Amino acid sequence: MAQFHDAPARYLALMRDALPAYDRMQDALAQATADVAATRILDLGTGTGETARRVLAAHPGAHVVGLDASADVLGLAQALLGERLTPHLARLGEPLPDGPFDLVVSALAVHHLDGPGKAALFADVAACLAPGGRFAMADVIVPEAPVELPSPLDPAIDLPDRLGDLLAWLRDAGLEPAVRWAEGDLAVVAASR
Repeated sequence: MAQFHDAPARYLALMRDALPAYDRMQDALAQATADVAATRILDLGTGTGETARRVLAAHPGAHVVGLDASADVLGLAQALLGERLTPHLARLGEPLPDGPFDLVVSALAVHHLDGPGKAALFADVAACLAPGGRFAMADVIVPEAPVELPSPLDPAIDLPDRLGDLLAWLRDAGLEPAVRWAEGDLAVVAASR
């Protein structure tokens, strides 16, 4: 999906073309947060702000800290979300902003880390979650069986893992994960503290 990150103004249209289930996945991610009372949210891989927009709609009194490695896409997210977003320029794998957060969310970002990187991130997420908080993640996975329309991946930067491995790493981090939605090679997992 590397080519999508190079066109921030067209990112959403490109994602919808490449991933027919994109909107269903984003809706499932927002729904996985709806029963958590949240005022402070961390969005890992904020991109253009689409995930944060949907999650904030479910939490009208909340504020989001948006972490992304691209100043360009954070600028688009800031334009979309205004004062409800505090941009945080950083890469996944670098120290997270100071918590605690009621929610940590991420869509289509964690698969860029290798297995040990994912396990370390999940431990960092668990450490910055408030008691009773939740991590909701929507991402590409390695499916158990071939899928008809697989997500377009670049093996140089896209490193998805099996869902079972993700769930095990989340448990090892002290979280209680549950699969909330899955379609093809995409899944939404909610992991509570």
